[in-house]
Amino acid sequence: MPVKAGVSGQGSGVSKDNANPRLLGLIAGMGQLPVSIAAEAKKMGYYVVGIALQPPADESLKSVADDFYKVRIGSLGGLLSLFKKLSINEAVMAGKVPKKLLYENKKDLIPDLKAMQLLFSLKDHSDDTIMNAVVKELEKKHIRIHETITFTKNLLAHEGVLTHRKPSRDDLKDIEFGWAIARKMGELDIGQTIVVKNRAVMAVEAIEGTDEAIKRGGELAHKHAVVIKVSKPGQDMRFDVPAVGIDTLRSMKKANANVLALEALKCIIVDKENFLKEADAEGIAVIGINSGNI
Repeated sequence: MPVKAGVSGQGSGVSKDNANPRLLGLIAGMGQLPVSIAAEAKKMGYYVVGIALQPPADESLKSVADDFYKVRIGSLGGLLSLFKKLSINEAVMAGKVPKKLLYENKKDLIPDLKAMQLLFSLKDHSDDTIMNAVVKELEKKHIRIHETITFTKNLLAHEGVLTHRKPSRDDLKDIEFGWAIARKMGELDIGQTIVVKNRAVMAVEAIEGTDEAIKRGGELAHKHAVVIKVSKPGQDMRFDVPAVGIDTLRSMKKANANVLALEALKCIIVDKENFLKEADAEGIAVIGINSGNI
């Protein structure tokens, strides 16, 4: 298809005569989560149309999706037009889109008219405010947005210790101390991750993202820090679902953090099998916590 409205097509196009006409638009940010979701959605019988938001998404989704397009991240109008053109009425969002992109003011990040109208209409630019507004725009076009966990149930952190190494008694005290604080940060829509050591908060995630918060907390803790990642109270599972991956472990290694506590059944572990293998190799304890038990 021709390039217009910030959209470029790389696929063969969706045919109405396709043997399986149930289409799923996969709106993808960065990381491997979109690839995992595409694979699972195809098992569930969907014809997956990958839509990479650029920047920051790469083209890794192209090899898995049945069809593939790129949309400039500021082109909300282009995204809506693509859904209309392809007659897609189901969608899922996956992958990280760093909010700091809003402030980089690069030419390829300039919002189109539709996106500008949306941004100017908002009371603030918190994650929930922006994403709820985007979802409403899609829903106005009769597009159903699925919960991300619909396609990631096998990747959710379950309750209990997930690695060979177990948190120490002191680690568990740090988790108990930091859990309520992390939940409060989520409630305020600031971030979903905090770094704790000796019942003191070393770092709180904000616009910089999880990995940078871990690195910053590690510099202050020096070693033996505990990283806690939770969902927001009342988390909308259609977007911004907390997730960790191999990069999280690498950031923890650099920060000399040795415990990762995740909210059970509310946090996605991308490439879960390899993630836990690497955690074991690095001596990092990973534990799933049920909020109702802490």
